Amino acid sequence: MKRRQFLIGFAICFVGAICFSSKAILVKLAYRDTSIDSVTLLTLRMVFSLPFFIPSALFLSGKKNNIKFTSREWLKIAFVGCLGYYVSSLLDFIGLQYISAGMERLILFIYPTLVLLLSLIIYKSKINLRQWLAIALCYAGLVIAFSRELFLKENVHDEFYLGALAIFACAFTYAAYIVGSGRLIPLVGAAKFNSYAMSFAAFGVIIHFVVVTHVSLSNLPMQVYLCSALMAVIATVIPSYLVSEAIKRIGANNTAIISSIGPISTIFQAFIFLGEPVSFLQLVGTTFILTGVLLISVKGKIKTEPL
Repeated sequence: MKRRQFLIGFAICFVGAICFSSKAILVKLAYRDTSIDSVTLLTLRMVFSLPFFIPSALFLSGKKNNIKFTSREWLKIAFVGCLGYYVSSLLDFIGLQYISAGMERLILFIYPTLVLLLSLIIYKSKINLRQWLAIALCYAGLVIAFSRELFLKENVHDEFYLGALAIFACAFTYAAYIVGSGRLIPLVGAAKFNSYAMSFAAFGVIIHFVVVTHVSLSNLPMQVYLCSALMAVIATVIPSYLVSEAIKRIGANNTAIISSIGPISTIFQAFIFLGEPVSFLQLVGTTFILTGVLLISVKGKIKTEPL
């Protein structure tokens, strides 16, 4: 029964990681085949996600053992949620306009190293030798992967640098979200926190859309709606529950290891669906980054799959 439980948990986590990694592919498909902008595309993703997260938040708040948030907790959840899923997602969607899906996932996947550095700066948490080695491996892998991308994009350096900077900023803000949520989740509960954080972020994105654009959401190409709906359901809602179930069945450490398939999955999905080439240098860089992330996450509690 233990073996069966592990195999089921493994399968659930594997599918969840693959689903999470499909987000960048769907964004790139929308950009490639339509003239959609990043703010409108992100808004549609959030609009399609809200019907799942709002009922979940209300259901959890209606349970008999529910503990009501204080005013301070409401503000913190709103701020952290918007930082993690509004600001980070917007930077991610902007960056994907200029760099490949595979490179996006590699840059984004270094966020556990940023969590360590932010914890050191904010909470004076110590970083041991193994963690410093992990940080060095991650950034060495990033340099190797960068050299491959620069070779392929020698004529569009400015756009590539802009996209890479936006994704790195996304990784930084998501790391800040992890640091902040790590203090809130033990107080309010993981599922309830996630539901409300996502809901606040969705409303933040919608307000941003109303203020800065004049695009109608009712007159867009069908492919935009399809990609947005798939992002909301397959790359956001479903994998968030799958990974939570995997953690319940096989533990956070095993889930962290299995979830590291994400960047590799993105690279090969990008090759299949977008025609992005896969090079030896990219695979070497990926190996370095995954090794570094595993050194950090195997004995830690860092959530390993960004939404």
